[in-house]
Amino acid sequence: MAKTEDKALVTKKPRELTSRVEDLEQWMDRFMDDLWRRPLPSLFGWDRWLSHRPFAWRMPAIDVYEEKDTVVVKAELPGMSKDDIEVTLTGDTLTLKGEKKEEHETREGDYYRRERSYGSFARTVELPCEVKQDEIKASFKDGVLDIRLPKTEEAKKKSIAVKID
Repeated sequence: MAKTEDKALVTKKPRELTSRVEDLEQWMDRFMDDLWRRPLPSLFGWDRWLSHRPFAWRMPAIDVYEEKDTVVVKAELPGMSKDDIEVTLTGDTLTLKGEKKEEHETREGDYYRRERSYGSFARTVELPCEVKQDEIKASFKDGVLDIRLPKTEEAKKKSIAVKID
């Protein structure tokens, strides 16, 4: 794994059939995530139809980046509490699950617009390196889940400077 100056992650894997299938799966995951986050425009009132289940819950936006000794994952989860969220690590895959429960309240009058969404979600993130599983820390504040995954000593050493001819 090498870093560019803007600290973007670059991983090098041998190009095998399995890696091409993984690339396709990752592309499909990104495509579906973008589709749920950016629903169709309001043509012909489609936004009204899409606001009903199963389209109501949009997948949370996630940032994954690397600091010197840590991989950081942040997820936007507005309107949720930490009790509604489950975080698990299996191998090199981090999984976030949660459910935003619908508030049942009686109101007089009709809604003019109802855009708040409810439902469950599950997001998986393939980590770019090995992490110390027993030292993972997570915090939740102001609707943002912040997960800190310390790198193993071996993962810290894998940074290689490449000479440019």
